[in-house]
Amino acid sequence: MADYYDILGVPRDADSEQIKKAYRKLAMEHHPDRNSGVPEAEDRFKELSEAYEVLKDPQRRAAYDRFGPEAMRGTGSGDPFQGGLNIHDAVEIFMRDFGGAGGFDELFGRQRGGGRRRSAAGEALRLRLSVPLEEVIDGATKRIRIAVLESCDTCGGTGSGDERGPETCPTCEGRGEERIGQRSVFGQFVSVATCRTCGGEGGVIRVPCPTCHGEGRARKEKEIEVEVPAGVTSENYITLRGKGNVGPRGGPRGDVMILLEVEEDERFRREGKHLIVDVTITFTQAALGAEIEVPTVEGSILIEVPAGIQSGQVVRVRGRGFPDLDGGRRGELIVRVRVWTPMELSSEQRSLLSQLGEVEDPAPERVDERGVEAGGFWSKVREAFSST
Repeated sequence: MADYYDILGVPRDADSEQIKKAYRKLAMEHHPDRNSGVPEAEDRFKELSEAYEVLKDPQRRAAYDRFGPEAMRGTGSGDPFQGGLNIHDAVEIFMRDFGGAGGFDELFGRQRGGGRRRSAAGEALRLRLSVPLEEVIDGATKRIRIAVLESCDTCGGTGSGDERGPETCPTCEGRGEERIGQRSVFGQFVSVATCRTCGGEGGVIRVPCPTCHGEGRARKEKEIEVEVPAGVTSENYITLRGKGNVGPRGGPRGDVMILLEVEEDERFRREGKHLIVDVTITFTQAALGAEIEVPTVEGSILIEVPAGIQSGQVVRVRGRGFPDLDGGRRGELIVRVRVWTPMELSSEQRSLLSQLGEVEDPAPERVDERGVEAGGFWSKVREAFSST
């Protein structure tokens, strides 16, 4: 197996912030939601998540630095890395630290405390939500219909067709766990594992419910409300805690994890909180300056194009871009000017341009930052057109 530091591309003395940034960047690239049906990406995502989960924890990292990967793969059934992470575990690691989905009760199947374990939480629902570009400015409230697993009406969520409900598990006597003795060269060890008979629930169903077949839940449709904050991008997640599937036989609800997909507009290109738009102007507008109409996400506005602007130069309009996701001032609208050269001229246009050709200077090898040479070509352009 590759070294965890090499997997994340960080030095061995990297601090926690470096590790977190490296993992986020690589995990976004290989996330299964962005690489649907690509097994290599899924394997890479699991590998990245495992490396991150070890190196972000000081105790695990110290053990790894001293003993290597074998320190993470013990023989006890409670070992979180026994057999490697599955994709569900890997996604929940990512969502926990970067999607607002913290605090899963049983990450990697581990329990927080002893005694009888409650029923497993419902599986997290993962959805995609399309967001129009104009809704990124102020945010929006969206209502969507989803299919979720709800408590079965017939058995009340117990999964039992017997009105007395599930029976106490004979193996663990309701504790949900069993103790397993193991011998090694270091002596006798006793490990605590999830009960094999009841799966940790402490009870068994002898007569399954005829409606849900012992699951304690049935699929139904419901409407949920999603608050999309201003400034989101297509890499952002929203996590709705406790809005997803109810767990089997009365287990707590899972989460709804929503991947946002901001719709593109062919008129614009987005760079962070800035918005870039190309606008075509005429030769005379470029030479003399002009007030032109340019599109924004919220509608058209008028801007002043300075005289002597060169093709490819930009005009910046403050406060017409996007807000930061965490608040703050909006970005800029960056208007990139393209000067249009007509391919066909009328006789009058040709005559006027011929007059201009008689007085204009040769094009300079370079222009200054403003694209204007004082007293030279652009001055004569303005004089020629103002006298006609």
